[in-house]
Amino acid sequence: MATVLKAFDKWKEFLNDRVEQAHKAGMNDETIKNLAVQIGDFLANKVDPENNEERILKSLWDVADEQERKTIAGLMVKFVTPGK
Repeated sequence: MATVLKAFDKWKEFLNDRVEQAHKAGMNDETIKNLAVQIGDFLANKVDPENNEERILKSLWDVADEQERKTIAGLMVKFVTPGK
């Protein structure tokens, strides 16, 4: 269990770093969310889930419509960005 949590924390840290870099590059929250949707689509279509958390997220993504995917992407960005 500690390995999964450690890997999850590493993933959150990685995503937070990318969001911070995007903000520093002048991207607004809407642009970042749109990029997160594109990345989510890519991952859902091209990358096999490696753990239960990824499988759940892929399952949610697969049944979501476009607006729901934007919501998921926005929540993921918000989840890893403290104070947002």
